Amino acid sequence: QVQLVESGGGLVQAGGSLSVPCVASGSIVRMNTMGWYRQAPGNQRELVATITRGANTNYADSVKGRFTIYRDNIKNTVYLQMNSLKLEDTAVYYCYGQAARPGASTFSNYWGQGTQVTVSS
Repeated sequence: QVQLVESGGGLVQAGGSLSVPCVASGSIVRMNTMGWYRQAPGNQRELVATITRGANTNYADSVKGRFTIYRDNIKNTVYLQMNSLKLEDTAVYYCYGQAARPGASTFSNYWGQGTQVTVSS
């Protein structure tokens, strides 16, 4: 089994900052691409940012220049640093990861349970 556990969500004022880590644990040989998605009430889940094992990053246009994704391959952890937060950033943020398990020839996709980020005016 592979578990992804997010933490660090909460309430923050507009213009503020928040950092959310996600730790992957369990029977893992290697983590490939990891990332963050978010879902606001009434909306579909959308990409926020992804990062490959080699640290190549991809961001949604709405967060470019404000959010930074980075990872620690030793700790199987991905982080999302969110700066200059806006009201529209309010959502449940989900961690995503591709994990190779022992004996598997391919990567499988895993999701965390989500952490609420609320931006207030």
